[in-house]
Amino acid sequence: MPLLRTFSLSPNQLIPTITSIPALVKLFLVLICVLFMMGLPAHGDLLTDIEVLANQAISSLQQGDFASSEQLWTEILKLNPDNSAVWSNRGNVRLSQNKIEEAIADFSRSISLTPDEPDPYLNRGIAYERLKEWDKAITDYDRVLEINRQDAYAYNNRGNAYSGKGDWQRALENYDRATKLDPKFAFARANSALTRYQLGEDDRAVREIKNLIRKYPNFADMRAALTAILWHQQKRGEAESNWVVVMGLDDRYQDLDWVQNIRRWTPRLVQELGEFLTLQ
Repeated sequence: MPLLRTFSLSPNQLIPTITSIPALVKLFLVLICVLFMMGLPAHGDLLTDIEVLANQAISSLQQGDFASSEQLWTEILKLNPDNSAVWSNRGNVRLSQNKIEEAIADFSRSISLTPDEPDPYLNRGIAYERLKEWDKAITDYDRVLEINRQDAYAYNNRGNAYSGKGDWQRALENYDRATKLDPKFAFARANSALTRYQLGEDDRAVREIKNLIRKYPNFADMRAALTAILWHQQKRGEAESNWVVVMGLDDRYQDLDWVQNIRRWTPRLVQELGEFLTLQ
């Protein structure tokens, strides 16, 4: 699953869970972006109005009320239409509502205002992935890496795009580059392990999956993957034990369509999880 990033923020790279809320917003930093990054005129009433709206937008976002958050970011844009950060953040909210074309338009507007800011490219790449326009996504991730060669999230997301194309070797190279840059980037490590399993590196893949579970016992994604692998290996008792934990953490893994098209596991693991769900 590609990871969204709120404009100018670095997401928390230690939380191995999947969330639909874009980029783990940190309130005071977002407010700094909204109010000051784009040179807003120093008018007290206007600043106060925008601060109030921004607080409301962020609160709605955190509560999962994406429609209200989108409306509030729109109100901010009426007051300050040249704020690249706000265009990008509204794009995130729209993407969370699956308004993909509208989100792309917002990210593109943000890019036109600040062409050397990496985050709107990264987020637009995710939107292109939703449309399965893998090459366009890769082009955006390439641009992020032109701006910052040390961006682990761009490598992870570019790996996802190569996975979408079925280019598992290039996907693995990108995941491994992401984990080398940031060894605590749990999802990049997870993606690397799943890709190794797809490529037939079973022992190394299982070893890494178990290492991640030891480090993050509540990592539902890795426990679900291990369930599928153990079931395929006829280790039924171990598989069932892991599955009980998965269901206590995230029941979306019993939805094979979600696993395949949203989380986007590799085909081999999707097939093995399907066998488990069918025969359980």
